Amino acid sequence: MTKAIFKNVELATNEELINYLKENPETKYIDAIISDLSGLFRGKRIPVTDAEKLFTDGIQFCYSTFLLDASGYCPDVKGRGFSDGDPDATYYPIANTIKPLPWHKDPIAQVLISIQDDHRYSSLVDPRNILAKVMETFQEINLFPKIAFELEFYLFDKRKSIYERPKVATSPKSKRRSEGTQVYGMKELDDYYDFLEDVNKFCEKQNIPATTASSEFAPGQYEINLRHTDDPLKAADDSAFLRRLIKETAELHGYEASFLSKPFLDQSGSGMHIHISLFDEKGNNVFADESKVLKYSIGGLQEIMYDSFAIFAPNLNAYRRYLPNQFVPVNNTWGPNNRSVALRIPTGDKNSTRIEHRVSGAESNSYLVLSSILSGIHYGITNKLSPNEPRTDNACVNPDENMPKNLNHSLKLLKNSKVLSKYLSKEYIELYVDLKSKELAAVNEEISDVEYKWYLNL
Repeated sequence: MTKAIFKNVELATNEELINYLKENPETKYIDAIISDLSGLFRGKRIPVTDAEKLFTDGIQFCYSTFLLDASGYCPDVKGRGFSDGDPDATYYPIANTIKPLPWHKDPIAQVLISIQDDHRYSSLVDPRNILAKVMETFQEINLFPKIAFELEFYLFDKRKSIYERPKVATSPKSKRRSEGTQVYGMKELDDYYDFLEDVNKFCEKQNIPATTASSEFAPGQYEINLRHTDDPLKAADDSAFLRRLIKETAELHGYEASFLSKPFLDQSGSGMHIHISLFDEKGNNVFADESKVLKYSIGGLQEIMYDSFAIFAPNLNAYRRYLPNQFVPVNNTWGPNNRSVALRIPTGDKNSTRIEHRVSGAESNSYLVLSSILSGIHYGITNKLSPNEPRTDNACVNPDENMPKNLNHSLKLLKNSKVLSKYLSKEYIELYVDLKSKELAAVNEEISDVEYKWYLNL
């Protein structure tokens, strides 16, 4: 059995495959998949008769699979792609990730795979491995994170073309589009009850720990929460799987689901909120009672927040989300029970004391976002960084001029970040910056509708 490169990565065994097929003997195919940098799933479909080889010998994918832009194009990042002949690496299945595809008409399973091959390039090109590496730093100081993701998304009517502008979904119950801001509205949940019920049902079948569903701050916008787990890798896996599940379930019901940060300028944006707590070896929450560890963690998160922005807001659209009085941060403030800050401390008993990180757009890569957050916490604890004063008022009245306003600015900060170069690796940051710079350049080469609207008659 091949040994994983990082000690927190557990690879699946052939026995796991055998047990799954005993319980699901009708399985026809197994999809070997990755969640790429944009959160899109890519992979290969393998006949079940050939699946054993996947679990014993792995499967060949090119390294550059993790270096594709959001359109799926390989932009030859740092000479990886066309320039180097696009070499393959060996990917292996991850333990406990064999799941059925409950939305598919045929009995098909999926299994998450990860690069475990350093023969040509570092396996850190896989964001999941970066998170595994960051986790090791916490084990060195005998602290153990518990993580929970919350994802917001919009539900649209299905478009006939990718160039068609999105329209909020039409309710199968009322036959009308959602309208108005009915945050936490129960009618809005009932209007799309069948869709949300299938999301819950499919989550159970895929062992994705979904809990609360709620209508959000805009028509057609929803949020689904995941239960906390003491395995950060599983937390990020579940977040990635949930995105795919929601999109596939929406399609099954004749809709499109989107995690784009800001699909409508006049409506609320969609975020990825991450709840983090830290426990010691005895199971004590070290954030309890406004501890020094909590304060140091906040100090570290504040210190590297803007350096991490290219990960939290990874595309042109994501920067439209950061507006005052939208329950979205416009600075790096923190405070108790306050949704206007970037780092919120929710109420509750002391054993549930946690930080809610409210910065990331919903389309962000869950592995990289969590890696950056944990890096900030570890950096703050080990360097005993103090935060500024907590805010209990509306922190949005003080937008920070230093907060990045566009992707170019964010990429410069990330490229020059000594802290993140240490945790995520200098090599990976160079790859990420080059990829996102090329993606942004390609987007800017397109003629937008507004250019025709403003300038065609000149």
